[in-house]
Amino acid sequence: MTIHELNILQHNAFAQNHPYTVDERIVALERLLEAITLREQEIIAALQYDLGKCESESYMTEIGLVRSEIHHTIRHLNRWSAPRRVRTSLSQFPGRCLLVKEPYGVVLVMAPWNYPFLLSMMPFVGALAAGNHVILKPSNYAPATSRILFQLVSECFPVEQAAVVLGGREENRQLLDEHFDYIFFTGGKQVGQLVAEKAARHLTPTTLELGGKSPCIVDDSADIRLAARRIAFGKGINAGQTCVAPDYVLVHSSVMQKLMDEIAACWLDFYGNALENPAWPRMISPRHYERAMGLISGEHIYFGGMGDGIRIAPTLLDKVTWASPIMQEEIFAPILPVLPFDRLDDAIRQIAIREKPLALYLFTKRASVKDKVVSRLSFGGGCINDTVMHLASCHLPFGGVGESGMGRYHGKYTFDTFTHEKAVLKKSRLFDFKFRYPPYTEKKLNTIKKLLK
Repeated sequence: MTIHELNILQHNAFAQNHPYTVDERIVALERLLEAITLREQEIIAALQYDLGKCESESYMTEIGLVRSEIHHTIRHLNRWSAPRRVRTSLSQFPGRCLLVKEPYGVVLVMAPWNYPFLLSMMPFVGALAAGNHVILKPSNYAPATSRILFQLVSECFPVEQAAVVLGGREENRQLLDEHFDYIFFTGGKQVGQLVAEKAARHLTPTTLELGGKSPCIVDDSADIRLAARRIAFGKGINAGQTCVAPDYVLVHSSVMQKLMDEIAACWLDFYGNALENPAWPRMISPRHYERAMGLISGEHIYFGGMGDGIRIAPTLLDKVTWASPIMQEEIFAPILPVLPFDRLDDAIRQIAIREKPLALYLFTKRASVKDKVVSRLSFGGGCINDTVMHLASCHLPFGGVGESGMGRYHGKYTFDTFTHEKAVLKKSRLFDFKFRYPPYTEKKLNTIKKLLK
């Protein structure tokens, strides 16, 4: 079946049948959850093949989060899907105003390679929960995980409800030439711009989960040992190939040396000689490896800096300037530049004049600093005295702002993303006020003015 034929099949199925009931959606999600449980070791093996992830990291950052999302969605779906009554104004009396939830129709979910199971399944689950039919396109850079996704979806759903399309750029191009009712894309900024351009031809609404240079601020009041451990953790997950990884650190000059020493010590404690540690993930491809090693070239390496052709050891850079090449693009590797500041306002200004980041992290003990940073800087989401862990909550929305993305998801926010709310007024037939109808008189106008204050 061609991509066009698949798209037509799903559109026809959606148009000809009533949307799946909430009970049917719950049964489908339970079936998916059971299949994931049965194939857990296969998913872990696929993530090991594609990215070199160990079992613990695969479960903690991908499988476990997906299972939690499905459980959360099943528990709350009846309430999320129910019509919501809102206040009725005097001009609409007697009547009732309702927001009625409905699926968009056929949606396209395009997923990246860095968390190929998590970032495929999270929006996929929400799209199904909202009653949509779904075409999922995983990344060709993670072929083993993509095959598992294909098998899971094929086993759990009829093709007219949900399907996985495998392939690379040509398949992406064909999909973006099709008309969908909603597109959810996770990936880089350049491809995100292309997705937005293609979607605009059909006036298709989109969610774009992109990236950017996410800063981490450490002031002189911070618990340096704790900050170092949590920064080392956030940067080390998936060998830095995480859209919300701390991209660079801005640290008060008085504690810069101590922070760098502590981060280096944490990485040694976590991974030892990372290049000889089978639990240390690799770069997704030789091209990505060469790009990352090129960013190190010419910089002053404080710790690490080694590579073996596919894996890069955790690396700290000091003596970096804002003009350095590594500060001009998202790093997406286990390389962490550290820059000093003497005044917090200077650090805030440097972040504010750049693109709005997907994430921001702050380590401090001062409430005034927390308030200042959160109120003055715009970012998608983040943590105070931690890194990356805001992603683990079903109750917090995840998404970018400005050039780091548009739209949000996780938990109910995913359901809302894939749901259209119809505004419905149910009006009584018992009364029909004549002042609304022509011919208009001064008395009718005065009545209208009183009602529309």
